[in-house]
Amino acid sequence: MINNLNILTVIPARGGSKGIPLKNLKKLGDVPIVEIASRVALSVDFLDRVVVSTDNEEIAKAAIKGGADAPFRRPEVLSGDRVSDLQVLTHALKEMERQDKKKYDVVVMLQPTSPFRTKKHIVDSIEMLVNENYDSVWTVSEADSKCHPLKQLTVTGKKLDYYDVNGKEIIARQQLEPVYSRNGFVYVIKRETLLTDKLTMGNNSGALICVGDFVNIDTEFDLDFADYILKRSHQ
Repeated sequence: MINNLNILTVIPARGGSKGIPLKNLKKLGDVPIVEIASRVALSVDFLDRVVVSTDNEEIAKAAIKGGADAPFRRPEVLSGDRVSDLQVLTHALKEMERQDKKKYDVVVMLQPTSPFRTKKHIVDSIEMLVNENYDSVWTVSEADSKCHPLKQLTVTGKKLDYYDVNGKEIIARQQLEPVYSRNGFVYVIKRETLLTDKLTMGNNSGALICVGDFVNIDTEFDLDFADYILKRSHQ
């Protein structure tokens, strides 16, 4: 608990995945990525409850091995690939408040597919929300300039065009203002923002800018790249 706030941490890890079957059980350094997420969550001593939201028994077992709880199974209606984080977190929050017979003031989401998060990422995100009175805080990383929106193109049939008409003015990357991508390390959201505003990014949302390597695992290539980064860090 921090500032007398009850904090619920949710690790969303459904069994279905089109890119990598059962990707939340894929291993990095011989540890399933859902277990990695559980371990780092348990290293933060002021998180009141850490639970996995899953529809899969093997994922639940791996999360429990890492120290998380698996007190419910996600219903089938919330297990498809078009289900939003808002739906998953709202279900987990309401279910845990029902089971624990208490109100949680803050919800933290840790996606297993971003395995390079640290305890500091979690602590800094929560402290930013609490101390600076944001509705939500997301961790982000600066995007590579090659991926900048003003450098993107569209293809309709065979017709090429700028994604943004202002892109025609870009000659050098120094002209580009930085843009950021969500890295999936940490999302911190107030209860009212989820349940009343029905938002995961509140109207007053803060960004915790992270530096260093990150991988969001969606494909086998991402998994291989994450493994490369891990091995390089141990050299």
